[in-house]
Amino acid sequence: MSATDAPSTTDPTARPTLPGRLGDPALDLRTDPRAKPDLVAALAAVGLDGPAAEPPITREAGREAVAEAVGGLHAGFSALYATIPLDLPGDLPDDAVETTDTSVASPDGHLVPLRLYRPVGVAGPLPCVVYLHGGGMTILDAETRVHDRWCRELALTGVVTARVGFRNAWTELGPHPFPAGLDDCAVAVRWLDDQRGELGLTRLVLQGESGGANLVLATTLRAKRSGDLDAIDGVYASVPYVSGGYAWDRERKLRELPSMIENDGYFINCALMDLLVAQYDPEGRHAEDPLAWPYFATTDDLAGLPPHVITVNELDPLRDEGLAYYRQLLAAGVPAEGRVHLGITHAAEMIFRQALPGEHRAAIADVRAFVDRLTVDHV
Repeated sequence: MSATDAPSTTDPTARPTLPGRLGDPALDLRTDPRAKPDLVAALAAVGLDGPAAEPPITREAGREAVAEAVGGLHAGFSALYATIPLDLPGDLPDDAVETTDTSVASPDGHLVPLRLYRPVGVAGPLPCVVYLHGGGMTILDAETRVHDRWCRELALTGVVTARVGFRNAWTELGPHPFPAGLDDCAVAVRWLDDQRGELGLTRLVLQGESGGANLVLATTLRAKRSGDLDAIDGVYASVPYVSGGYAWDRERKLRELPSMIENDGYFINCALMDLLVAQYDPEGRHAEDPLAWPYFATTDDLAGLPPHVITVNELDPLRDEGLAYYRQLLAAGVPAEGRVHLGITHAAEMIFRQALPGEHRAAIADVRAFVDRLTVDHV
């Protein structure tokens, strides 16, 4: 059976053999039997359990209209992050982690904010997790409640978390398209590597989700090109947003990354993501540049990279591009591990912490376990 031959939902006895919207284009999270009920309930509480809303325009409306629409997406997701419940029983108080703010200058003179989170009362040199936040490299800010909570919890496992406030492609003060944000991440990693001794850092591991995972992977690819790869001991990329192919035609999506159809509209949709692509690379000059879209990395690009973990979520439109990158790493001989989280949407284990406490805590613990498995090359 092909996707176009999928049975209609008008027949109550029909049982699609293909998952999600490949088998039944009318499915949403409320009716997909794979969706975890606790997550669906949490999404319903904020009006997001149905199909994700289509953006008001497409990229064809022009740069100004795209920027305005992306600003609206930034406001909407920022409001969600500001209000979503995060508290769980057993949470330690904020003062269990101490924070230090500093900044590093990018080559163009821009000051990149860094916040260092360190567990109180834990002595001695510690590994460092360099955290790059999600938002398609375009929206959301490093200092949201969700990102701050994630960094604090990582620190409480006994690491220093370094949160990088890279430039988004969209800001209220104007655009900063590719490679501005990547430049910021690269200079932050180089600075942290140079400061290992002064800051008491051992291993340096890059970690991020969604657009942050793109930047984690791209920063590593760039470090190889620039001869700085020894600065990075490991890479942990969660639900990576790495193809830029959200406006591909249906045939190409089915051929390469069918989850874009299977899970389209589950919390996020391809139309929304394509607006972020249009803001990140306005003229499309970098559509197959691995530093913009790591999906297009070659075996030569990947060979010799440090150990990676790639995680994907079953009900995420981005699932298959993460799986593809994982398989590319293996083909290039890179030590790589993969995870598939069943029943949940894009980055849900991080965003919907209260609804998914088991998945959330497991994700934090897995990052720390990966850090512990790495060989200590810098002490």
